[in-house]
Amino acid sequence: MIDCTLTITPVNWDDADAIRLREAQRIELDARYGTDDHEPGAVPTAETVAVFLVARDAEGTAVGCGGLRPLGPGSGEVKRMYVEPPARGTGVAAALLRALEDHARHLGITRLLLETGIGQPEAIRFYQREGYEPIEAYGPYRGEPLSRCFARDL
Repeated sequence: MIDCTLTITPVNWDDADAIRLREAQRIELDARYGTDDHEPGAVPTAETVAVFLVARDAEGTAVGCGGLRPLGPGSGEVKRMYVEPPARGTGVAAALLRALEDHARHLGITRLLLETGIGQPEAIRFYQREGYEPIEAYGPYRGEPLSRCFARDL
């Protein structure tokens, strides 16, 4: 169930809450994969991410984030989706994903792609539940045994 008091707003890449949430994601992924080298390809940056969203609860606390990186004509990639553990299962991730899809449509993106990993079974289930279909690995994820890629036409 999505919390009606949740607010999702675009922020600058270097926003303090955005930095904190991305760092929390990295720490969690480092622990899950046992290394800090688990992202093939170019790391997202302020220059490559068209929009970065932060979700805040009723008290204004940042509890989740996600970004959108354009890949080429009509396609984009979901990057840095993260929800803090206490807020998981409350609809934050689904609300963030829908907001990213809305921003993608506004940017003329008609197909969203994403990559997650085998060490994140909850993310795999979430994306499939939200209408993302498994696809062959794309770009830097080709040949990466830990990667699982998904896409959805908007």
